Amino acid sequence: MDSWSTILTSFLLQAQRGDLKTSSYPKERNGLKMKVSFGMGAPARIPWIAFIAPEMQVSKGFYPVYLYYKELDTLILAYGISETEEFPKTWPIEIMNSASTIQAYFDQEVPRYGASYVFKPYKIKFIDGKIEYTKSKDNKIATDKDLESDLSIITDYYKKAVSIEVTKTGSVLNQGLFYMEKQLEDFLIHNWDKTELGKQYSLIIEEGELLSQQYKTDIGFIDILARDKKNNSYVVIELKKHQTSDDTIGQLTRYMGWIKDKKRDNNVQGIIIAAESDQKLKYALKVVPNIQVFLYRVDFTLSEYKK
Repeated sequence: MDSWSTILTSFLLQAQRGDLKTSSYPKERNGLKMKVSFGMGAPARIPWIAFIAPEMQVSKGFYPVYLYYKELDTLILAYGISETEEFPKTWPIEIMNSASTIQAYFDQEVPRYGASYVFKPYKIKFIDGKIEYTKSKDNKIATDKDLESDLSIITDYYKKAVSIEVTKTGSVLNQGLFYMEKQLEDFLIHNWDKTELGKQYSLIIEEGELLSQQYKTDIGFIDILARDKKNNSYVVIELKKHQTSDDTIGQLTRYMGWIKDKKRDNNVQGIIIAAESDQKLKYALKVVPNIQVFLYRVDFTLSEYKK
């Protein structure tokens, strides 16, 4: 794995060139997803590198982020806050009480991300294809070790902050959310007989091969296809992912229609698995027959490791 200073230098040099490609950058760093952006369609005024937990999105969440203010020759490692869509939780109160916002740090209007909080600012100087990072606090040159250490400190703090939020009773992040769709899908399949679904429905297995998960049709893949234990009719199960209730209902009914036509099953049923219900879903279910909703929740427990 390349050193962090090498990756960061490549990022800054590319930002100067205006190249928007990001495929060469790592997808993970310090146990977090790593996202890089130089802009879409045209170079952004503030290129960035964000490090996000699975439950966060760059457009909705909080996360450590490098923000390169090219016009001010400054790179800021920040306690980032999405400015696209507000997330119900944010950085711990001690950060907001002690750290300066980016706008306050520059003492002027900035193009983007002014509400995020400063962790480490660096003045940037380009010298013969290399970069000199000067720590704004004491005007000392930041070494490769300093850069690596600064990133480790904020990402470790972030992971702890997110973990605390997950374990709080009633927290948004504790509502049983499986942050990756695949994780929930795999959990259901591997624990089928222990779930409410397993009591009523059977997975489809032919010649020792599981066919239920990501069942292939000519209009897409059904998340899980099962059979009713009482009448052997098909059951189409769809996870309500990062999409609207209308999208979920539309997708489910399309697959049910496919099963009805291709499998000649007029009694096909549909199930939506979601973290929570909403009014749109509630009203749709009043007029769409043979569909029910299951809500999921994860309980976190802690046990002592005994040597």
